[in-house]
Amino acid sequence: MAETVLSINHLQKKFGKFEALKDITFDVQKGEVFGFIGPNGAGKSTTIRTLLGILRASGGSATIFGKDVWKDAVSIHERLAYVPGDVYLWPNLTGGEIIDLFLKLNHQKHTTHADELIKQFELDPSKKARTYSKGNRQKVALIAAFSTDADLYIFDEPTSGLDPLNEEIFQKNVLALKSQGKSILLSSHILSEVERMCDRIGIIREGRIIETGTLDEMRHLTRTMVTVQTRQTLPDLSGTDDVHNFKRSDDTPNKASFSVDSDKMDKVMQTLAGLEIIGLQSTPPTLEDLFLRYYQKDSKGDGQDEA
Repeated sequence: MAETVLSINHLQKKFGKFEALKDITFDVQKGEVFGFIGPNGAGKSTTIRTLLGILRASGGSATIFGKDVWKDAVSIHERLAYVPGDVYLWPNLTGGEIIDLFLKLNHQKHTTHADELIKQFELDPSKKARTYSKGNRQKVALIAAFSTDADLYIFDEPTSGLDPLNEEIFQKNVLALKSQGKSILLSSHILSEVERMCDRIGIIREGRIIETGTLDEMRHLTRTMVTVQTRQTLPDLSGTDDVHNFKRSDDTPNKASFSVDSDKMDKVMQTLAGLEIIGLQSTPPTLEDLFLRYYQKDSKGDGQDEA
């Protein structure tokens, strides 16, 4: 049985009468990357600040390593590494000095691995932090975190300000941590990033977790895009419950595109097979499809969560 590293049960957080978190429940297992996704203002950062012991929950419970996140915050932080989405550094210290300071605060030392990370991210550690761009400030925090031997890594929108090449380096290092049996909680709104790395996903909307599971488990909630051309007359399939947005081609006979509920694909394919398929193209559902299904209506969010 998998070991639970982080557990949240019906977590709530109120700021006066405003409910930032209404009902948050999920867990993170040892050796897994858990993707925590939702738009800005949905409650991701409030949840993470509560996990870090910065905010005190108004209801429910949250534990890390079996310890209460509020009462045992100090001992929890000894085994944890954290990178926020907007990093503030000491302006008169160099990047290298700050990395060493972060490591020292975690009772760890600068190693050759830290030097390798500095090269990977192409950071100039001799420059003072006040000269760094947002992306370089993120690099300092990420290098310090990846250099730290922790049991749980919490990343809150960590690639904000990074270029695609450095995003790639970030992803490679997260997967390396996973291969070492480390646990990672990744909060992000970059769906391709989550889809590539995460074992399981939790979707948050307006302070509530509305779905958790693997992407494969969630695919039944998504639709596959299909373009088909048949030899026999292609009937209008929009009358069936399983087919959506049916549109005929203007210039090719018996050709149409439509979307199908993924768990009903077999039924639709049986219908098409009887019409002698000439060409068929299907696009599998993505995390973005799933995400947009939940957010197809305008969501105001909580508006007070993330900066």
